[in-house]
Amino acid sequence: MKVYLLRHGETEYNEQKRYQGSRDIPLSAKGRGELRRADISPRTVYVTPLCRTEQTARVLFPEARLIPVPGLREMDFGVFEGRSYLEMSDDPEYRAWVDSGCEDKIPGGERRKEFCQRVCEAFSPLVDQALSEGEDALVILAHGGTQMAVMERYALPRKNYFEWVAPNAGGFVLDASRWQSDRTLALLETVRYTKGEK
Repeated sequence: MKVYLLRHGETEYNEQKRYQGSRDIPLSAKGRGELRRADISPRTVYVTPLCRTEQTARVLFPEARLIPVPGLREMDFGVFEGRSYLEMSDDPEYRAWVDSGCEDKIPGGERRKEFCQRVCEAFSPLVDQALSEGEDALVILAHGGTQMAVMERYALPRKNYFEWVAPNAGGFVLDASRWQSDRTLALLETVRYTKGEK
């Protein structure tokens, strides 16, 4: 079975390099216009409760049934949401968080370790279920942080969290043949579903 772990299309916050996290920011007109239909047609696509994932899925997979999975939502960036790293370059709370390797709890938000645990606890049963039902593919359309958490925990080759950044409307295709034996997913290829990309 293949696992498609995809990121939503571009929002205005993405373009402006703002933390959006738990904010329900829609796709921008540009982001929506760049999307193209995917080259696969799954019956079901798992999304998050944030509208940018559903809006992207409706373009990429117009016939699919969309199922929201709250645990796959993006990291809650607390007081940093709506602001860019440039705006916060002199903010002591932001500097302290960055200096911790982005490990400390964000004021009003989540700690990265807890976020990664939440995401993986939501992701793992979806793989188990798809395998038990004999599915050819599992398609998840979520967020950059969601991808990074899953890929750091389960993907081969091994890389750290920050090395698994995919572009908007992009992501990873993974082979789940070793999932039941050792809970790993082998990277097969990267994909991007924007016009002009193959």
